[in-house]
Amino acid sequence: MASMKDTKTFFEKGTPAQFEYVLSIYDDALRLKAEQKKKPEELLKLDKWYQEELPKNLRQRDKDKHLTHDELVQCMKWKLARGKFRPRLKELVQMNTPRHVQSESKKAFRALLKKDDVSSAIQALCNLKGVGPAMASAILAAGCPERIPFMADECLLSVPGSEGIDYTLKEYLTFLEQISEVVKRLNRQSGHTEGKASWTAHKVELALWCHYTASELKASLLDKLPCGDEVPSSPATKTHSENGESQQEMNGPNGNEEDDQSRDSGLSDSNHPPSSTKQSPSPGYAENSNSNFSDLPHDEGIAPARQASASVSISDDEPPSKVPKVDQ
Repeated sequence: MASMKDTKTFFEKGTPAQFEYVLSIYDDALRLKAEQKKKPEELLKLDKWYQEELPKNLRQRDKDKHLTHDELVQCMKWKLARGKFRPRLKELVQMNTPRHVQSESKKAFRALLKKDDVSSAIQALCNLKGVGPAMASAILAAGCPERIPFMADECLLSVPGSEGIDYTLKEYLTFLEQISEVVKRLNRQSGHTEGKASWTAHKVELALWCHYTASELKASLLDKLPCGDEVPSSPATKTHSENGESQQEMNGPNGNEEDDQSRDSGLSDSNHPPSSTKQSPSPGYAENSNSNFSDLPHDEGIAPARQASASVSISDDEPPSKVPKVDQ
């Protein structure tokens, strides 16, 4: 009988109580991930920004949702801090002009929110230098967590049928469909209606990332997984914010990373969840709530997407042929 400590089994069969428990150890998993880095506090600061500040900024632009150049660069910093740092990606992202970033991100959110067209939203963002399907999904997840999950490496490796990482639009759409099915299952089992759903695509993605990271870095964090629908008693529930909105739920910050593979415009992130219990926020979160990120290192950018077909490969490491060379 497969154990719930196996991430694929957890994804396919985990109950709402088990998913809630895993989300409750998000801070612990993030801390563990941060400790793998040279500057642990940097990842904690960036994760707080991505999980709380960026969503708030986007929500305030409700009728004209878009990303600024600074936010694009910061989002890449977060992504690469959670995964593999690639200076080239950082340089590519910085080449985008503020006007181009605003224009393409507006198109993306318009396609997603007004036309329900995920493919067009991803493709619009991939027109930006350094942005591939995974990075695009991180941006959309910050602005629409109800429907969009971030395509993190850990998550891709944890879904049924996955044998590796392939950063293409086609793979993202398959991943999105699988996450959406779990969202429906958890809300159905929780007795929530569609209009008052407790589980979102982003929350499921976060739980998946957290479970994978915990199992890789400190499996004992999963020792207290509740059985079946048993309500977890530890750690205690803590108010978290999903995309900047406080919720008295056990949901951790956005997380995911993607690993690099050459395809036509993707990024790579190898994430390992944070570490700090829900009973008290991780140190980095509390001390850096108002921090300025200008002193943090930038991340590498990914090559832009050149194709409209969902089956087209879009790689995370390989710069586009039309992008000017940058000294490395």
